[in-house]
Amino acid sequence: MLRNIFRKINFQTIRFNLHYFPLKQAIKLPVLLSSNVYLKKMEGKVTINAPLKSGMIKIGYGDVGIFDEKRSRTIWQVRGEVIFNGIADIGHGAKLSVYHPDAKLILGNNFQITAESSIVAVKEIEFGKDCFLSWDILIMDSDLHDIKNESGRIINKPKKITIGDHVWIGCRSLVLKGAAIPSNTIIGANSFVGNGSVLEGSNCSFAGNPIKCLKRNVDWEK
Repeated sequence: MLRNIFRKINFQTIRFNLHYFPLKQAIKLPVLLSSNVYLKKMEGKVTINAPLKSGMIKIGYGDVGIFDEKRSRTIWQVRGEVIFNGIADIGHGAKLSVYHPDAKLILGNNFQITAESSIVAVKEIEFGKDCFLSWDILIMDSDLHDIKNESGRIINKPKKITIGDHVWIGCRSLVLKGAAIPSNTIIGANSFVGNGSVLEGSNCSFAGNPIKCLKRNVDWEK
């Protein structure tokens, strides 16, 4: 285990840990970064709400057969706060953007996101524990551009996204502002959960556009 961690120590890893953590925590190297990670914006802060262990959070690793892991760049663009509530695996080519200084991205224990998926937080996006995100997913709590009515009032403000425990989101799904996904659910591939969609019922498989429950009393495993 330690041998594998030492093999992954590079300048990116050292820079990231020293930037975000006090020295006593940084030398434990709780976060390991691939050399393909682009640290586009290193502002805000990173909080780990769990006992620190070397390599408990990995960014930019993994292998999805249909993508080129050597040329796929992971992007870290953070101005706000990223909170890790335990182990996390951010796959190669994933993009994390905590766009606003007051924004939060909260990742529950045993969080995993695979290749080329993107999370954009302007307000707040929260995941429970044991969540698994497939490839080519976009999760975004803002439209990123204001829409105003005739009196000049903004009518499309960002809204928090809440995702429960043990949620699997299939490839090429789109989750937009205000969405709430309950625990113990599956979101099928190419589904749309958007603009205040609140899905009801746990142990359901949801899919489609408009999204609906296709099967009840189901569970899933990695």
